[in-house]
Amino acid sequence: MVRANGIDLCYETLGDPADPALLLVMGHGMQLDAWDRAFCELFVERGHFLIRFDNRDVGLSTKLVGVPDIDAARRGDRGAAVYGLEDMADDAVGLLDALGVGRAHVLGASMGGMIAQVLAIRHPGRVSSLCSIMSTTGDRAVGAARPDVLVAIRSGAARTRAEIVEAQVETARVLAGGGFPFDADTVRSRAAHAYDRCHHPEGKLRQQAAILTAADRTPALRRLRLPAVVVHGADDPLVGVDGGVATASAIPDARLVLVPGLGHELPVGVHATVVEEFATNARRATAETP
Repeated sequence: MVRANGIDLCYETLGDPADPALLLVMGHGMQLDAWDRAFCELFVERGHFLIRFDNRDVGLSTKLVGVPDIDAARRGDRGAAVYGLEDMADDAVGLLDALGVGRAHVLGASMGGMIAQVLAIRHPGRVSSLCSIMSTTGDRAVGAARPDVLVAIRSGAARTRAEIVEAQVETARVLAGGGFPFDADTVRSRAAHAYDRCHHPEGKLRQQAAILTAADRTPALRRLRLPAVVVHGADDPLVGVDGGVATASAIPDARLVLVPGLGHELPVGVHATVVEEFATNARRATAETP
């Protein structure tokens, strides 16, 4: 645990601190170990000092207070949110400060991709390269979820541990793109572990409000000057593929990687592709350093 940006953050590191740092930023309601351990080790094998952490309001990091008005947040009322993505990006920088890391490569997935973008915008001197996965720009005209998917993931009233775990399995099934094997047993095991480590649905609501009230980042993304790669599932039902296309279009010289059959997920079958695309992009940062 470290104190960062006025809150406590739970984090874990893998690899040699002397290697270039890589900060992983997880998505909505997900804890640090939602990053598959074997996936993380692939980055370490590529020579990176990996840092993963619980965002505020999930896992073992500080829980905030206050009930957001989700309906008002959907209308874009920033006053409806307890905090914003800017605060979450500042948390990440505070973590780097606490660990003595001046610059890091940053990789974020879904909401984590949004936070990673904000981090690069607000703290450009701290980000060596950016990898945004299954995310979007904040422009409400792109990155929309399929209506049937929203209905499916909002339905039901799971209450018990068993019901909540099975609901998460079904949500993951709905979000899968169909091009990679769906491992229900692994999803179930991770969902049970996450429940036991810290089940905190109130935090997910506050994070959701931060997403819904975020400003369109497109103009600021156009001002970024860093190596960037955008990875998106061609069959993502939660964050439409046009959100990834818009992200890559906004960031100068960003590389866009669309993966056929990939939904809103990071299955084992796509790990090697993500690691290779990240590593290629990170090498650009090294080559461009004076």
